[in-house]
Amino acid sequence: MASTLDRVLGLLRSAAEVFLGTSKRTPTRQRPRSGSSTAPGRRPAPPASTKTGTRPGASAPRPAPGAPATGLSSPYPGDFQGTGTVRYAPAPDGNPDPGEVVWTWVPYEEDYTRGKDRPVLLVGAAKGRLLGLMLTSKDHSNDHRGDNDYVDLGTGPWDKQGRESEVKLDRILQIDPRDIRREGSVLDARRFDTVATGLRSRHGWR
Repeated sequence: MASTLDRVLGLLRSAAEVFLGTSKRTPTRQRPRSGSSTAPGRRPAPPASTKTGTRPGASAPRPAPGAPATGLSSPYPGDFQGTGTVRYAPAPDGNPDPGEVVWTWVPYEEDYTRGKDRPVLLVGAAKGRLLGLMLTSKDHSNDHRGDNDYVDLGTGPWDKQGRESEVKLDRILQIDPRDIRREGSVLDARRFDTVATGLRSRHGWR
């Protein structure tokens, strides 16, 4: 009888040990699937194709019509049309005046939202804006220009390379004084008179 009771108690102890040992085991965590680098508890990053912004290699969007061109404080109003008055009044006061060559942003004729920084000869003023003529170092003597499209100006301190310059008469720029980068030099009265004669002949200026 005692041996039978001992065997029963031994079986009960063995069963209890097995049960308690199983309940103390730590549950196995599910490992991420192969190829996934997402840490537990974090949302995966969106695919590259869904991110906002310009795609690598894509050109930046062009400004909307009427937006200021790069380098200008306000939208360009267009080239000056009509009859103006030639003025020659350079003054060593630090302000841009007619008769001086200055540097400013010049919008392209075909697209006012784009342009280039270049020298300009100031020739007058109208409605709070300075009027100017673009200078170019490209020689137009042998192209198909009109006889009164350009005036030869020669060399000057506005061009550090000492290149010959011409004044372009077919565009009269309207310049906000705030957009003047710096003064290049004062054009002497003799050469300015040559430009003034060209303006009067081509555009009927006074």
